[in-house]
Amino acid sequence: MVVRNDIASIKDVKGKKVAASAPGTAPYFTLSWFLKMNGLSVKDVSLVTLEPAVAAQAFIAGQNDAAMTYEPYLSAVREKPEAGKIIATTLDYPMVMDTFGCTPKFIADNEPAVRALVKSYFDALEMINSDQKRSYEIMGADVKQTAEQFGNSAKYLRWQDRAGNRTFFTGEFPTFNKEAADLLLETGVIKQIPDLTTLADTRFVR
Repeated sequence: MVVRNDIASIKDVKGKKVAASAPGTAPYFTLSWFLKMNGLSVKDVSLVTLEPAVAAQAFIAGQNDAAMTYEPYLSAVREKPEAGKIIATTLDYPMVMDTFGCTPKFIADNEPAVRALVKSYFDALEMINSDQKRSYEIMGADVKQTAEQFGNSAKYLRWQDRAGNRTFFTGEFPTFNKEAADLLLETGVIKQIPDLTTLADTRFVR
């Protein structure tokens, strides 16, 4: 979340214009989560529906009081301190932001491919450690950045390795799911809470 410099805390966004993606998206959920952790809800702010890249651009241009965005767009705000500041990230409020998965049918029909997909993710993490420059060149190209620019953004990212995934899915995952489901129900994104024990088949990261 980025805010104008005169906003001292998340609680101060009450009644303000906040740019975020539509309900059902990660930025909208993150906004809901941040607000709830600070005694507010999405009903306490005036929502402006903008995707992360545009939300950051609009914020830098002087539009809206706050915005929900992520790297590398977050760093664009970081480079313009006169426009505003980053008041909180998911490092301050740990939560799942980016995940990938497959449907049950795809897993059943293509288990070797699923195992290869999971392996490729962990291989990519190893490449970041062993050949950071080339890794940042590849990822930077995807978001139209140089390796150096992407590297500056990557300082504020955290990738979960296999051990981290194992720890998360065996401990934090059930707790987070319950809290997330309650929030999604509260914000009207879902109409009822599903069976949370069947949400994910985590054997591929174990």
